[in-house]
Amino acid sequence: MKRWLGIDPGLAIIGWAVLEEQGQTLPQILDYGIIETAKNLSTPQRLLEIEQDYTEILGEFHPEAIAIEMPFFSRQIKAAGGVLQGLGILNLVSLRELNIEPIYLHQSSWKCHIGNAKADKREVATLVQSIFGMETMPIDDSVDAIAIAYAAACGLRNDIR
Repeated sequence: MKRWLGIDPGLAIIGWAVLEEQGQTLPQILDYGIIETAKNLSTPQRLLEIEQDYTEILGEFHPEAIAIEMPFFSRQIKAAGGVLQGLGILNLVSLRELNIEPIYLHQSSWKCHIGNAKADKREVATLVQSIFGMETMPIDDSVDAIAIAYAAACGLRNDIR
């Protein structure tokens, strides 16, 4: 039974979810949530907060594999630098704490795996809720992290290095 950590990266908000494979049945959701940093903090302060919170999550759940959404940016996006710095912290801490190099999944591929490559956050929540038979589902970045971990646990891989 492999334990997966799914991550929806960011600087302001990082979604995370921990799933555990259950043999031939649907993986079990162990926990999920978000790491949120205050916008009034400097980027280095936000990165430190991400490092501390992410280290706690790894220490609590000890995943054996980590799947991260590969960020996609249009030319207009202002947040790209911060998101990429946050991604660097996630990579560093994953390797330092658990000697794990995360796998990366394209957004369209993990969304396609749950049933709709163009799903918005509300639709992703509805699909995840249906897959896992949950009564309620948050409409935040943690729902994407659940879907990312689920797609990876089911064997989805993108050859991104």
